[in-house]
Amino acid sequence: MNKSVHIYSPATVANVGPGFDILGFALDQPGDEMLVEKTEGDQHIIIDESGTGLPLDPFRNVATVAIDAMLDDLGSSQKFHLTFLKKIAPGSGIGSSAASSAGAVYGANQLLGSPYTNLELVPFAMKGEKTASGSAHADNVAPALLGGFVLVRSYDPLDIVSIPGPEGLYCCIVYPEISIATEDSRKILKTTVPLEKAIAQCGNVAGLVTGLITGDFRLISNSMQDVIAEPIRSFLIPEYDEVKKAALEAGALGCSISGSGPSIFALSENEDTAQKAGKQMEKVFASAEIGSSVFVSRVNKQGIKILSEES
Repeated sequence: MNKSVHIYSPATVANVGPGFDILGFALDQPGDEMLVEKTEGDQHIIIDESGTGLPLDPFRNVATVAIDAMLDDLGSSQKFHLTFLKKIAPGSGIGSSAASSAGAVYGANQLLGSPYTNLELVPFAMKGEKTASGSAHADNVAPALLGGFVLVRSYDPLDIVSIPGPEGLYCCIVYPEISIATEDSRKILKTTVPLEKAIAQCGNVAGLVTGLITGDFRLISNSMQDVIAEPIRSFLIPEYDEVKKAALEAGALGCSISGSGPSIFALSENEDTAQKAGKQMEKVFASAEIGSSVFVSRVNKQGIKILSEES
């Protein structure tokens, strides 16, 4: 049985358009690189070589919280040594805590002989998400573990559905140099929704899922409308309306907030359009003297992958 595994855990986009807390997908880049090793000690050990200032306390780090949830279910006292080699920036809105949580349980599961399927690992990874944001949502950890687009049909009981997407679909992500805490971003959302908005949101979710399954880009574009979370959260992101306008004028199918922000994502029919949209979105931030990073990626259909193993 392997003693260590070097894994890549991808960034993810959650709250896809109207799919708040229920729809997400995995990206090829950026992502976490993590070395997971068994240890004979009496507690988990966390080493941060990523330079992102991760908490080293195993009771506060989302990765070890997620692993402990899995170990409790197994009735195991095994401990692990986690080394974070590369890390998605915390507070970026592209699944930083999910990459850690999902990657950790995936790696530990591999070293324990794979007692769980990737789907069965989702609830454990959700425990890490709860530590990070106060909410055990699955729309980041599920696509990280399963790849592709994922729909969380229900949380009680948990019911996760993988959705096929069009082959040519690309995403550009623009991450401005500001930070928004997921927990803070959730607090500003209203707890009740007018019936008219609920109906519109349900229609858009159904249309978006149908468009993804059938490869209907027009339907995907028409359905990328969030009438509940985006109007409230967009005020937290400087130049949001102008950035979205730039993406759509560049030919993007749709544009919205990635997760809780501040990253903004746009879906496109091909790589060229995604590259163009990303550049135009970046220009808007630059004109406001806000630095940003741009990532262009296919939808990652694999999710977490093993880079190397050592027996």
